Amino acid sequence: MRYRVLLTDSAERDVEDIYRHIARHDSLVSADRVLEALDDACRRLADMPERGNIPKELVGIGIADYREAHYKPYRIIYRVTGSDVTVYCIVDGRRDMQSFLERRLLR
Repeated sequence: MRYRVLLTDSAERDVEDIYRHIARHDSLVSADRVLEALDDACRRLADMPERGNIPKELVGIGIADYREAHYKPYRIIYRVTGSDVTVYCIVDGRRDMQSFLERRLLR
């Protein structure tokens, strides 16, 4: 079964913020490369999205509805509902993920 991958508005803003940050602090070439890799990682969720693990920060508080994929250091947090994969955030995994995920997903 092939799934439809959707990005929330906040996930799209995450990608834009990542791109701008890399372009400003590194180069446009690097920003383009990361953008392409993140896009590929999201597209791959259309096939077997269940293979992603449940984020450990959410397991700790008893939430198992979300999964994650990686393009290091970035974490792509998503949920599978029927034939849809909804990406809720794409975030640098080096930040305080516990409070970020609680703010973003549990509001």
